[in-house]
Amino acid sequence: MNVNEVTWQYVREHRMDDVRRLALSGGKSAEVDMPFALQQIAGWQTARRKLPSWAAVEGVIYPPHLNMEQCSSEETARYKGSLTPDPSPSEKGTFVDLTGGFGIDFYWMSQKFGKRTYVERNADLCDIARHNFQQLGLEAEVVCAEAEDFLKEMPPVDALFLDPARRDQHGSRTYGIEDCTPNVLELLPLLKEKADRIILKLSPMLDWRKAVSDLGGVSEVHIVSVDNECKELLLVISSKLSGGLRLACVNNNTSFEFVPIGETAGSHGGNHRFPSLEPMVSFVGTSGFLYLFEPNASIMKAGCFGEVAEAFGVNPLSANSHLFVSDHEVRDFPGRQFVVETMTSMNKQELKQALAGIDQANIAVRNFPLTAEQLRKKLKIKDGGDMFIFGTTLSDGTHKLFICRKIG
Repeated sequence: MNVNEVTWQYVREHRMDDVRRLALSGGKSAEVDMPFALQQIAGWQTARRKLPSWAAVEGVIYPPHLNMEQCSSEETARYKGSLTPDPSPSEKGTFVDLTGGFGIDFYWMSQKFGKRTYVERNADLCDIARHNFQQLGLEAEVVCAEAEDFLKEMPPVDALFLDPARRDQHGSRTYGIEDCTPNVLELLPLLKEKADRIILKLSPMLDWRKAVSDLGGVSEVHIVSVDNECKELLLVISSKLSGGLRLACVNNNTSFEFVPIGETAGSHGGNHRFPSLEPMVSFVGTSGFLYLFEPNASIMKAGCFGEVAEAFGVNPLSANSHLFVSDHEVRDFPGRQFVVETMTSMNKQELKQALAGIDQANIAVRNFPLTAEQLRKKLKIKDGGDMFIFGTTLSDGTHKLFICRKIG
């Protein structure tokens, strides 16, 4: 891409500055391509937090704001890289990304392959990808084409990746698989014919069980969160199905992996098994301590609470509260854990006694008749501090508040 050195120098000198102020002040030299320079400065500032490895490489070109916001983070792209198969030592392997975009996922997912092909319908993004892959030292074929057209002519490959666009022709968000571009459901027979392993990135808003049912042949489901915010739903379709459907709930560097109850590869089962709900008094051991556990966002999205209870030996407060308790700490629990200082009903006298000395707390509700803000107003306490109050409903239908301190 032809960009003069004066413009690049301007970008380097002002990359830490406020882009809006720079836009108002204008360039000091007529040689500076201001629209390009501002796009690069804004892109680099986003990349510093989202793509640190790329931000550290001089000369990487960043696309417009929308593409930067929509692209994967380095952390989630690296995770997707772990889902691609390892080619045998005697074969270099082939990988194709049919929806290349800015190329973040392609870069990390294609590393282990000898032949890498990036496909993208947007010519500007293709130009950026060619330039950036050269800057980053990645040998790759860049093809500007519609995914559907390239797929028809493509020879069989080891692994294929698609991240279908989740916006319609008017720019509005779409979530259903059939509403995305390209339509994976229509392409599915050809995709399965062309690749041993297909990795799909879908909206985290989708019901993963329905997606598994709609697609068929899904061997793995990965629900990926970063800092407890659900970011991606990844489905793997493999020609080499092995046993039950595997589900991984990931948050940062922790992963809870299991075979969902009632699910087999390609099936659409349910998850209704829970350990027996014991009386509250039985949760408190001889030490008198009670610990409360809140699953992370990926677990909540998966909805596999029976598996969590079984795997970590914790007891659900009720079938719909999605909170667990135990008489001991569980160090590797996938979520937050708290020590319960007291429990109280919504009785005014009990509340007054339980909240004595507490004027500030973090409030959350699970399966509770009030919102967190309504509960805060009722309790008349400020937000924040190191105390946590969970409002929930027990298996016998009673409403309880758990007043806790976070562990760790």
